[in-house]
Amino acid sequence: MKSPLLAVAAALLVLGATSTANAKGCIKGAVVGGVAGHYAGHHGVLGAAAGCLYGRHHAKEQERQRQQQSQVNGQGKL
Repeated sequence: MKSPLLAVAAALLVLGATSTANAKGCIKGAVVGGVAGHYAGHHGVLGAAAGCLYGRHHAKEQERQRQQQSQVNGQGKL
């Protein structure tokens, strides 16, 4: 009985400590990675974690490219 309660409390603590900026790209990557991991040998959790990391990396790269493009076009200046 204590184990599920402890797991839920830990999950709520982790979710409460994260910001939404870090989650950009994570949800989509986690879903895709989880499904792929599940079909590649029942490693859904591992696939979801890897997908989340890749999704965050990809979202950061896209944001960096958008910022560079806006500076090149002169739209980044006030």
